[in-house]
Amino acid sequence: MKKLLLAIVAGSLCAASFAQGKDLKVAIDPTYEPFTFKTADGKPTGFDVDIANALCEQIKRKCVFVEQVWDSMIPGLQAKKYDVIVSSMSITADRLKVIDFTDKYYSTPTRIVVKKDVKFTGPVSIKGKKLGVLKGSTQEKYAMGELKTVGVEVIPYEAQDQVYLDIRSGRLDGTVADFVEVTGGFLSKPEGKDYVPVGPDLYTEKYFGTGMGVGLRKSDAALKTELNTAIKTIRSNGVYKKINDKYFKFDAYGK
Repeated sequence: MKKLLLAIVAGSLCAASFAQGKDLKVAIDPTYEPFTFKTADGKPTGFDVDIANALCEQIKRKCVFVEQVWDSMIPGLQAKKYDVIVSSMSITADRLKVIDFTDKYYSTPTRIVVKKDVKFTGPVSIKGKKLGVLKGSTQEKYAMGELKTVGVEVIPYEAQDQVYLDIRSGRLDGTVADFVEVTGGFLSKPEGKDYVPVGPDLYTEKYFGTGMGVGLRKSDAALKTELNTAIKTIRSNGVYKKINDKYFKFDAYGK
């Protein structure tokens, strides 16, 4: 009996050790600068990537990044192609029906972006304009609910960087995008010099949720607990601030 108990304990310890050292497959859409994008040599980088690596370090796992088209993120998670999504995914009521989330790890507003010469006084003032949005995003949901209904033409794209290419070529008049992303990915670049954000910061919960969290399957409750603890830890030990300050001049964690 004693030998049997020792064998069971040893086996349990091995299993726990294996679980801690196991790779964590992390889904990203690397077209969303400065949150998730690629270096010149093709390596994933950005705020989301650095946060994911910091969380993996806390839970003693190695992050392995899996590139995924945004609109297929949740189906891929459900199909177990990866373990989590760390790619600026908003925690919304609709998404919570099918997957789970950790606590938020950042929260930034959305803005409408159009040419400087557009006299914006509200959604009706851009009636007839063509705005590109990321397919499957909270920005698409907002644009369909608040802009298309007043005559704005809303065109979904598979990737946000494709939106910027079509604005540059003249096929679009602007976009609806995360303010930090559109600043880093477009407005701060030469091609964005004639465009500006208009209207108020957009935080409406029914469209944008309650911040960005790590997406995971509802069955992974233990992993959720580990990651929530890890988020709290990197917020308190200075790691989050170090990552934050690498990309932003403000606390991206938000309110």
